[in-house]
Amino acid sequence: MPEVKRSVKLVTEQHILPNKDSGMEGFPLRGWSISIYLLNEHGNEIPATIFEKATYKLHPSFPNPTQTFKKPPFMIQEEGWGEFDMEIVLTAAEKGGDYPIAHDLNFQSNRYEAMHTITFRNPKPAFLAALRESGPVPGDENGVKVPRKSHGGDEGARKKKRLDKNIDMDKLAENLQKLQEDDLLQVVQMVHDNKTPESYTKNDVEQGEFHVDLYTLPDSLIKMLWDFTQSHVES
Repeated sequence: MPEVKRSVKLVTEQHILPNKDSGMEGFPLRGWSISIYLLNEHGNEIPATIFEKATYKLHPSFPNPTQTFKKPPFMIQEEGWGEFDMEIVLTAAEKGGDYPIAHDLNFQSNRYEAMHTITFRNPKPAFLAALRESGPVPGDENGVKVPRKSHGGDEGARKKKRLDKNIDMDKLAENLQKLQEDDLLQVVQMVHDNKTPESYTKNDVEQGEFHVDLYTLPDSLIKMLWDFTQSHVES
């Protein structure tokens, strides 16, 4: 099954509070905040709507060391005099699971950014819909594109090389186009796992398309695709 990766950006801002005493000599009291964003495939900052909440686990000296925010950018605002490492648990939408990340709160700069890559393994269709709003997912949008003509070779010659004469290649190409979204994701993964160096595939991330030339795939994979489509496409 596929994996979908997303880039998460944490933005930390801090400043000294001149009229407040921290109670610790040499350590001025500071106000600080952390906000959470996503980066899309173009590197642009977008709201992190794939998460339904963010839970900050602060140093135990805080009166409220565990704080949860349920609206992007999930900003926390606090005051303190010390630096510390914290855990931030991002809870994905549509019951997509929890994803903890570590964050270093420090006062070296008034503003700094930290990048994290989160991998979503085997996301369910409902969560894939949320992921789609922030960028492409494998096999999404326009689905699997299957060239009817062979890439870089004579189609007729390749047809003759097919070991299983019971497989109708045109019918297979047609059935692939009829698959539902979650089935298409399985097909993409099946091709990735079983293709050979001679196989022609192209993953067009920007367009959300996955291209494959059936006539360059090994017979064993063609048989797998044929059996899969026969059981998942209504006749």
